Amino acid sequence: MGGVVTDFGAAAPAPRGGASGAGVESPVPLAEARVVVAGYGVTGRAVAAALAGRAASVVTVDARADDADVRLAGDLSADDDAVAGLVHDADLVVASPGWAPSSPLLVAAERAGVPIWSEIELAWRLRADRASSPGDGAGRGPAPWLCVTGTNGKTTTVEMLDSILRAAGLRSAAVGNVGRPAIEAALDPELDVLAVELSSFQLHYTHTMSAQAAAVLNVAPDHLDWHGSLDAYAADKGRIYERAQVACVYNRADKRTEGLVREAEVIEGALAVGFAAGTPGPGDVGLVDDVLVDRAFHLPVGDRQRQKSAAELGTLADLEHLAGGGVPPAHVVTNALAAAALARAHGVPAAAVRDGLRAFTPGDHRIQRIADLDGVAYVNDSKATNAHAASASLAGFPHGTVVWIAGGLAKGAEFGELVAARADRLRAAVVIGADAAPITGALERHAAGVPVARVDPDDAATVMQRAVAAARDLAEPGDTVLLAPAGASMDQFTSYRHRGEAFAAAVRDLAASS
Repeated sequence: MGGVVTDFGAAAPAPRGGASGAGVESPVPLAEARVVVAGYGVTGRAVAAALAGRAASVVTVDARADDADVRLAGDLSADDDAVAGLVHDADLVVASPGWAPSSPLLVAAERAGVPIWSEIELAWRLRADRASSPGDGAGRGPAPWLCVTGTNGKTTTVEMLDSILRAAGLRSAAVGNVGRPAIEAALDPELDVLAVELSSFQLHYTHTMSAQAAAVLNVAPDHLDWHGSLDAYAADKGRIYERAQVACVYNRADKRTEGLVREAEVIEGALAVGFAAGTPGPGDVGLVDDVLVDRAFHLPVGDRQRQKSAAELGTLADLEHLAGGGVPPAHVVTNALAAAALARAHGVPAAAVRDGLRAFTPGDHRIQRIADLDGVAYVNDSKATNAHAASASLAGFPHGTVVWIAGGLAKGAEFGELVAARADRLRAAVVIGADAAPITGALERHAAGVPVARVDPDDAATVMQRAVAAARDLAEPGDTVLLAPAGASMDQFTSYRHRGEAFAAAVRDLAASS
């Protein structure tokens, strides 16, 4: 492959250039297509709405939604007549993220050679031209996509990116796995640029997307029950880099992300840009003392001063409000650097990075301080749905001061490394969830001196009240009761949001009764 930019530090990967961006499969003529929409939740409904009037016919399929066109029982096989009939009549299947490749309908479609697209793939193919300002004439072509994936930090990074883009005066939206469905935003002619959060599920059936710039924040074991292996999970994450136009942003501290950049087929000339909470090499973004700096986009490639200079993007003081006024933890800094790199790839000025980071406020359920009661802080980080995220959450608190509320669906993960690394932060642990053994076993092996309270999983409606009550009894003044579950929520809650809301409600009930 030719045309690779060579302006990198010695350890930086060079993505392979030469991809055309034309895609890997023949186009499906939607106007003549019979489309099956697999899943009729938020994503499926947005897909069906977008296809109305664009496809010859649309059939929605779900196991639970009463208003889906077809209800498929969960115990059907790929050979069942109902499944075979749907596939036989289909020209295209659009799969919602919750539908794993092992789902009978998708297995049958693969066997029959029926194309399977994600909502993201459909959104990319249908994206609309942007409206021009009054008097500017015709539209300006589809809005560019700045895309983020990773095991942890995706939502925070995308929302930071959206804040930076807005600070630059752009009409931006945080979409995809956060905010609006991507298909809705892609059809909105009023948007200048999209900040797109993508899960591995969404990327699995995405074939032709060509992001202006893309980032993989980190890769750690998660969703192995869906993907089958860590390598398969990482490979799906890496699809975000394919056909990248301007930059592939990667985590210099995570060798897997570097490997994914090395393997990517990108548009010729795309840059590989590393980020790390340390001194950046040429072509990277990073931290010098307390200053966030850009050594990738500050000067044009080929400028003789490029290797010797940098642009200031902001300081750690611009992030202190995200750490309760204290020193921001490393994962907050690296998320900010990744967001900054993506924004700079879009041409955003350095001052807008600073202004956007200052203006950014994280959403609920991400290190959200709910209350202080009797000298104990109660913090909701229900978004920490895997071991990697929970470890980062625990790392932000002083030694021996956390009463950790943990547990949920393990999704095939193990927690020994997490507990071994963060046992020194723990005052005690309260274990919830139907799948408690992996957490309690790790605590027994690696934190034998830490008191552990197990909350009976029966009566899911009261589990969080009982967990908060147990945590209150174990906490001492100066401690933090931290909900950072390290597991998925669907065993006892409808979502991580529902779990976080239950925690907040239990804390408020405790405050009212004190």
